[in-house]
Amino acid sequence: MLPLPIFDHHRPRSLAAAIDLLARLGSRAVVVAGGTDVLPNMKQGLVEPEHVVSIGAIDELRGISVERGNDGVERLVVGAGMRLSEVADSIVVQRWAPALAEAASQVGGPHHRTMGTLGGNICLDTRCRYYNQTHFWRKSLGFCLKKDGTVCHVVRGGQRCVAAASNDTAPALLVLDADVHVLGAGGARVVAASEFYTADGVKNTVLEPGELVVRVSIPRRPARRSAFNKLRRRGAIDFPLLSVAVRVDVSQGEPLRIDAADVAVSALGARPRRVRAATMVRPGTPVETFVRDVSRAAHTECKPLPNVDEDIEWRREMIPQLVERALRRAVEG
Repeated sequence: MLPLPIFDHHRPRSLAAAIDLLARLGSRAVVVAGGTDVLPNMKQGLVEPEHVVSIGAIDELRGISVERGNDGVERLVVGAGMRLSEVADSIVVQRWAPALAEAASQVGGPHHRTMGTLGGNICLDTRCRYYNQTHFWRKSLGFCLKKDGTVCHVVRGGQRCVAAASNDTAPALLVLDADVHVLGAGGARVVAASEFYTADGVKNTVLEPGELVVRVSIPRRPARRSAFNKLRRRGAIDFPLLSVAVRVDVSQGEPLRIDAADVAVSALGARPRRVRAATMVRPGTPVETFVRDVSRAAHTECKPLPNVDEDIEWRREMIPQLVERALRRAVEG
């Protein structure tokens, strides 16, 4: 069993105290909410902080509510400190944002969801078969671009890390047009989920040092439906080999038609990939035509890399299957 390194532990009780502490500690500190990802990474020497700042006891990060903004739009607001199990089990989230509830329900196993938080999953580090290993294993390979080395073992000659985004809630938030609310020493800001992630596997979010995700907000659209699908070896515990989130805006009346849509496929590279064909759908498109065309387009547009453990051709062939299943579930409501 790998031991944890020695560190100083801090447990601020308010957001203001946490932000002040992170500003003072700088790069010497790492933030922990549930600890289900950071602590294993510390054991493997992937993260080597002098200080661990635990934000799990901050009440300001909790809560699920429906709020009406100044623009008159109702939004589902979920605190970053909510446990994944709480998000998955919330009737409000299930009704307003099914894709988010389903994504949260499929993270890890029951114990991970009981400890892990929404904010922690949003900020989950990217993963790679050459990175998420012990120090001894990585050293024998000469390390990699993401940690201690200069070579990418996934893409020969690659100059940018392509470790895979493995946070299941990320593609769900993207297709639901969610906003990520961030707080730091420089103040608060709101970042669209579609702009929150970058293509850099080393640092794949736009968070600045010392900033925290405090909540997410999702606008309500009465005709909007969504769903989530995940490919993994086992039915629990495992990180995704693929994850798919879809959203469709359906027309009123019968038969149902698709007026707008969004599809995101993740665990390909450092950020979820949107399927362009879905965002270009014409209002009033018949359901069968839409499902067929977008599923085919997803296969064409999305090309897995050998950054996670499994055959890349099989993963690619599974993309249209997952997209089609998720779209049909979303349309059925």
